[in-house]
Amino acid sequence: MAVSDLVYVDSTGFHLADFPSFDAYVKGLFQSIYGEDIYLEADSQDGQLAAAFAQCLYDVGAVAQSVYNSQSPSTAQGTGLSRIVKINGLNRQPATHSTADLTIVGVAGTTISNGIAQDTVGQLWNLPASVVIPPGGSIVVTATAQDEGNINADASTINKIYTPTLGWQTVNNVSAATAGVAVESDGELRIRQAVSTADPSLTVFDGTIGALENLTGVTAVRGYENDTGTTDANGIPAHNISCVVQGGDAVAIAQTIQVHKTPGVGTYGTTSEIVFDAKGMPLTINFFRPTTTTIGVNITIKAFTGYTSNYGTEIQQAVSDYINSIGIGNDVLISKIYPPAYLPAPAGPTYDITVLQINKNGGSFGTSNITTAFNELPTCTPAGVAITVT
Repeated sequence: MAVSDLVYVDSTGFHLADFPSFDAYVKGLFQSIYGEDIYLEADSQDGQLAAAFAQCLYDVGAVAQSVYNSQSPSTAQGTGLSRIVKINGLNRQPATHSTADLTIVGVAGTTISNGIAQDTVGQLWNLPASVVIPPGGSIVVTATAQDEGNINADASTINKIYTPTLGWQTVNNVSAATAGVAVESDGELRIRQAVSTADPSLTVFDGTIGALENLTGVTAVRGYENDTGTTDANGIPAHNISCVVQGGDAVAIAQTIQVHKTPGVGTYGTTSEIVFDAKGMPLTINFFRPTTTTIGVNITIKAFTGYTSNYGTEIQQAVSDYINSIGIGNDVLISKIYPPAYLPAPAGPTYDITVLQINKNGGSFGTSNITTAFNELPTCTPAGVAITVT
């Protein structure tokens, strides 16, 4: 046996034997030098020395394996992953601030420099450095929370002018703010890297969605395309696309749609931004911010031997995580909630679910699926999952 039998690369990938194999290899070398009768058990000095040599060889092999894995986005970790995704033109997203689309109303032509709005609980939101109110008297801009992290603001709560400016009359957020996030995890970056390959895709529409998903601050995207001659079931006009985008800067989103969409195709949505094409001509780009739908869950379980309240907390988190992963425009199917609600062993065998009900936005609980609109985003917090133990 040689070291090359314990650690090697072939057409199927990198192979690293376990530590006992390395230990047996080193002990074999000792026996070939000192004889078969040398005592190499763990309680001997020679045995411990052989184990130390084996550990060194095994550790070098593990480092080689890490280097090999760092060459692929699917297996790279940490800094290695951050480096490899640069091949796709990506950077790991840092921690972000919460953002909110604010409707600014005032006298046409008014310039608001470094403006700040305030919500009802005193949190401050920075407007873009310079905002010019257009002839229509109102404009939608994306404000950024001064504090980093998950700063929440419900609809119509950012409604105070913190830095009075002559000509600026009112401010309000029609929809809830998009919460900031922590530094992008390895798993999230891997998903974004996979999505980024859609940028040079065969269809322009897929490229548009891929470009939107890679914008800083964007956490969810759903795109719809109506290539027919009539308005579709979602209300999207003929020969229009509609993008539903959570998070990110509204202007950057509009610019991305304008650059990537097919020329001549219209855009549909309730959020509008004016951007300029390569020749300086103004274009109005429309898109949607998702409407957040709160899903509540009632679970009644029959506890068996070994069940603890900690398992109930884990059930709440698992169900919440699943609902938050459903995505924009997808229905909440009650049958799909059972698998995450049954935890893996050893927790799962300690209980049985006897009742599982869901509701929408505080309505009545039931066992029917919940239908969502094309621009709705189902959400759920662990506190929204009620556990009753019998």
